[in-house]
Amino acid sequence: MMTQPLVTPGSDWAAMRAAFAWPQLARFNLAEAMCDRWAQAEPERTALIYLRPDGEERRYNYVQLMRASSRFANALAGHGLKRGDRIAVLLPQTPEAVLTHLAAYRLGAVVVPLFTLFGADGLQYRLADSGARMLVTDGANLQKVLDLKPSLPDLTAVFSIDSREGGAHGFWQELGKAADACPTTDTGPDDPAFISYTSGTTGPPKGALHAHRVLLGHLPGVETHHNFLPQPGDRLWTPADWAWMGGLTNVMMPALYHGVPLVAHRMAKFDPEAAFALMDRLGVRNTFLPPTALKLMRGVVKPPRLSLRSVASGGEALGAELLDWGRGVFGTTINEFYGQTECNLVLGNSHSVFEPRPGSTGKAVPGCDVAIIDSHGHEVPPGTPGEIAVRRGPPQMFLGYWNQPEKTATKFIGDWLRTGDEGRIDADGYVFFESRSDDVITSSGYRIGPSEIEDCLTGHPDVEMAGVVGIPDPVRTEVVKAFVVARKNAGPALEAALIARVRERLSPHVAPRSIEFIDSLPMTATGKIMRRELKAKG
Repeated sequence: MMTQPLVTPGSDWAAMRAAFAWPQLARFNLAEAMCDRWAQAEPERTALIYLRPDGEERRYNYVQLMRASSRFANALAGHGLKRGDRIAVLLPQTPEAVLTHLAAYRLGAVVVPLFTLFGADGLQYRLADSGARMLVTDGANLQKVLDLKPSLPDLTAVFSIDSREGGAHGFWQELGKAADACPTTDTGPDDPAFISYTSGTTGPPKGALHAHRVLLGHLPGVETHHNFLPQPGDRLWTPADWAWMGGLTNVMMPALYHGVPLVAHRMAKFDPEAAFALMDRLGVRNTFLPPTALKLMRGVVKPPRLSLRSVASGGEALGAELLDWGRGVFGTTINEFYGQTECNLVLGNSHSVFEPRPGSTGKAVPGCDVAIIDSHGHEVPPGTPGEIAVRRGPPQMFLGYWNQPEKTATKFIGDWLRTGDEGRIDADGYVFFESRSDDVITSSGYRIGPSEIEDCLTGHPDVEMAGVVGIPDPVRTEVVKAFVVARKNAGPALEAALIARVRERLSPHVAPRSIEFIDSLPMTATGKIMRRELKAKG
């Protein structure tokens, strides 16, 4: 059995868009869509290939995922998790992460994916804001959670997949005591499924609440930028963490939905040679590689000749040179795509249908209308700079910001969702991203907001004020730089202490690479930091 793709393959993009229609469903549940229907039709079909840190390879079929996730759903229900409750997942790419997602969706609970590199402050904010009742993690991250637990009254139970210190329940022990059948909650496509936190570009991070329909919304983009996934022999992997939209909704969910074996591996730090070796060893045919990963892989002296059917990338413009390199090494053209936490995968390339244009992030995917608008919400002519916007309606569009209706309202103008990104569209429908109007920093494929970092820096007693910007970097696109007004002790020792503070409290991936001490920050009349002036200082 191969699933029917949402997009009918063709050779004319405009015709494919014109013929496309979103499925109209009264009932839709992610656990059923990603697992149960395959378990019933082809129980032995390979769902997951897990390469353990020790190099051992383990395979899981769909019926194993259905039974194990049903057991864990029953275990969670026994501990009091019910429909609408939030459960956080603080895990790398592991089978247990997949099982927790499936178990939560069975119960109608709402998942809060969390990045394992988050420090105490980053975790505390997201867990408190979401009101997470339960959390699943591993021994490497357990102590961080236990230290925070006294300050999180909503968090009633913590499960660990290995270590069981500090009163944490054993994931596999609890699962083993439960029944292997669990009725799936009757959910509709608009019912909440997970909360993905934004980068926090204009204040604290906001929780983008997505519905079960979000998977359907991603399929047109995934299918086309993987050159009409699924095809016999397809096998999908990404080094991107499943806590982010790119890893979760571009790879993990669509792979399971389409019956394409999902490759999982917990890569603590991206290693380009190990990435090549993994794809070669496990026969990966389809991959999503963030631009920074591609740039690092380009530095490998003698990469193995791979024969990939599709390579997708998104988040930063690749440029002609990287596209040419990719053709030589992967044997296929890299397809760029575009989206954001609130509405992902709305633009993309599909070289099997049309030739990508260097610098362009592609055309509007079937089912999505994308335009360039002015400050009044009016479309502007081709070639005119403006804000990239998405028309209301596609299933991948968020339900709203968690508990922030006023912030949700400001995200829209008329029928358009405003991305905050500046760009232009040409006469043929290719969209070119130009700049980020919200001061977001794009580094190594991550979208990093300055506000959270600035708050962390100013929490140090020797810091009076701080401004954070991204400065150009040939490999990472941008790196984080902080400008600090110090009360005292400005110098190398304070710089090292501040960088360590951000690494520990927020996450290593958002820590400044350098800090420049200055006498005062450029400010607007209303007291806002003028980050453009800081960027100009470099």
